[in-house]
Amino acid sequence: MGTSPGGSKGVVLIVEDEPLVRMLAADVIQEAGYETVEAANADIAIAILEARRDIRIVFTDIDMPGSMDGLKLARAIRDRWPPIELVLTSGMLKPQGDDIPQRGIFVPKPYAPEMLTEVLSQFSGPA
Repeated sequence: MGTSPGGSKGVVLIVEDEPLVRMLAADVIQEAGYETVEAANADIAIAILEARRDIRIVFTDIDMPGSMDGLKLARAIRDRWPPIELVLTSGMLKPQGDDIPQRGIFVPKPYAPEMLTEVLSQFSGPA
């Protein structure tokens, strides 16, 4: 899973408990030029973040089983890894203002691939 020099815009961690939705998100994000890492829940996501230093963006579902939902995960990431960008999604919940950590972006499900690509492009600094 190496990154070719100048070939990737960065690494996106996708946190989604539905395997098909996670695979589709990975396809869209890879098509947009990012490398992806996948986690089925917040606990796995935290373990990945602790093991890797190259994650630039976390794209997480809010409604997930396990010890924490996507909002709690996003707050934990903002506290422990402040530079990581956050994109949250849900088909069930629409978080209000302060629910989303600073610099976090909410994308409602179902999202169009173009919408997700556009949101990610906001995090791409000058290459």
